[in-house]
Amino acid sequence: MVAVQLQQISIPPGQHIVLKSIDWQQFENILIELGESRSSRISYYQEILEIMTPLPEHERIKVILSDLIKVLLDELNMNWESLGSTTLKREDMQAGVEPDDCFYIQNYQQMVGKNRIDLTIDSPPDLVLEIDVTSKTKINAYQSLKVPEVWIYNENKLEIYCLQNEQYMLSENSIIFPDLPIQEAIIRFLKMSQTLGTTQTLKQFRHWIKSVNNS
Repeated sequence: MVAVQLQQISIPPGQHIVLKSIDWQQFENILIELGESRSSRISYYQEILEIMTPLPEHERIKVILSDLIKVLLDELNMNWESLGSTTLKREDMQAGVEPDDCFYIQNYQQMVGKNRIDLTIDSPPDLVLEIDVTSKTKINAYQSLKVPEVWIYNENKLEIYCLQNEQYMLSENSIIFPDLPIQEAIIRFLKMSQTLGTTQTLKQFRHWIKSVNNS
């Protein structure tokens, strides 16, 4: 058996590695060794660990989509707290994952001023955002953690997964924003950002939300 230190492994942007037969303590040790100041993301479920390094394209889309969600919440007067790519994990579920972004909305008060979460005590985020440019999201971990809603963007398409009876169902509508055509709007304004830029797109998005609410 050959032992390899994580520092010896280089993962180029856009690539990922999969490690099998990783028990929980090994997973925790890997998190410590990787540290928090890193560009890589991890996903762990049932002893399978994936480590990925996102492309610049991934990061650009992530920032814009996160900004669109924040504008949406703001215009609808909904309180929220974002914990970004914090590690969501539960040993009893053998699941751990770092989303591209996550939002506490219904349970936002739990997270005010909080820097660490314990999902055996705290509620999971109400909404998780994933950008599938580098790799495909393994949704099983989020299902085990009981995240109510997951948005996955991939190739100009937004998939909305809503948790129903502890299973994810693909939906055309968001549980959090049931009265808005979220899928169509997010894709339209994301494309707009490629020509107008971020600032103008967010302004146009605010105008669109107000027009829909007043109609």
